[in-house]
Amino acid sequence: MIRTRTDGDVRVVTLDRPEARNALRPDDLTALREAFDGTGSESNPPVTLLRGAGDAFCAGADLDAVAALDDPAAFARRGQRAAAAIEESPSVVVCGIDGPARGGGVELALSADVRVATPGATLGEPGVSLGLFGAWGGTVRLPRVMGEGDALDFALSGRVLDAEAALRTGLVSRVVDDPRSVANEIAAGEGDALAAIKCRLRDRRDDGTQEDAEAAAFAELHEAHAAEIARRRER
Repeated sequence: MIRTRTDGDVRVVTLDRPEARNALRPDDLTALREAFDGTGSESNPPVTLLRGAGDAFCAGADLDAVAALDDPAAFARRGQRAAAAIEESPSVVVCGIDGPARGGGVELALSADVRVATPGATLGEPGVSLGLFGAWGGTVRLPRVMGEGDALDFALSGRVLDAEAALRTGLVSRVVDDPRSVANEIAAGEGDALAAIKCRLRDRRDDGTQEDAEAAAFAELHEAHAAEIARRRER
């Protein structure tokens, strides 16, 4: 279900269950977490592209699995751990949304560093129609990404956004024909700088602590790249 391959500076993690629009079962969530936390996989490259196989990104949780749950809270926590592994990966994670993303699929996308959609992408949180809501960290991340007003509208209405509407609300940052092109663009940067930028922008500590860490990280990168900085200055 979770397939990985490395191509140069980009690792591609594919949700590979196209016959079910890449809907996720409990074991799939564990495999996805392992793909991002390094368990059972190769070391993280500078950039990882998360994508879905076939004509969908991810339909979210497999409803057959949800209906059969003995411990719904444990299932939610499993999804939360998978999303956290994506967010906390040392690799910069680009989520390429091509086709439908629903429920848990949107929540996984929210945990990525960069979300891009193809023109045919659609995103929705249909949980309210089932008497549920996204519980893989979506209630935490959605208002951070969209703002509280748009997040409430999106989740409470269950409406589906096309790629342009998702762009307007900030749910995605670009609409592109090929998400791999964005992964390649980011991978052209220096790997240590990419990791430092991600770490700093993901830091949720108080401002003063963040600024101290920012200065230290800048000094470390400056020392590592002093020769290249000097060479460019002399051009």
